[in-house]
Amino acid sequence: MPHGQQVNGIIPMESVNFEEMRRSMVDSQLRTSGVTDAWVVAAMGSIAREDFVPVTHRAIAYMDRSIALGDGAVLNPPVSTALLLQAAEARADDNALLVGETDGYVADILRARVGALTVSAADNISAAQSTAPFSLIIVDGAAEELPAMLLSFAADGARLVTGVIEGAVTRLAKGYVHNGKIALKSFEDSEIAPLEAFARKPEFVF
Repeated sequence: MPHGQQVNGIIPMESVNFEEMRRSMVDSQLRTSGVTDAWVVAAMGSIAREDFVPVTHRAIAYMDRSIALGDGAVLNPPVSTALLLQAAEARADDNALLVGETDGYVADILRARVGALTVSAADNISAAQSTAPFSLIIVDGAAEELPAMLLSFAADGARLVTGVIEGAVTRLAKGYVHNGKIALKSFEDSEIAPLEAFARKPEFVF
């Protein structure tokens, strides 16, 4: 059977060359989108993204698109992830907080880069309090509003990167936390999954 040929619309797993797909992701998606940070390129070029998606989605693991993981979780597109990580400027001396999947793709990338990593689900960020303050916070998803609790976990001057929802558009943004407050600056329009737990709270009018 020719390499990658579909049978009844399904690509047999034995015909998929994941190493080749990773190289193609790096060369055709990351580099062409301005991802130049050596550690991000090296990590995403070596970590098996296909291991973090359902078996039925492994053949499309390296497409630049979101992949539903079940239970509302989403694996964001490679370019969004790479740009967010590049903006984070993760260092070996960082005590970092990732708002995302504990056993997810982004957590696996960061564990080999930062000095200490705490991972917390968006709907349970209070669990991260015991390992605060953090010098770096990465939100792997798009927020309408960042919880005050999350900002209270940041050390003064901490870097924070996140997706943001602005109208019908999602963007990537970065800011620095000072005195529990942050001014985010968007730097790229990008597909990134909304986080229901970080939706803007309804305003009550009397």
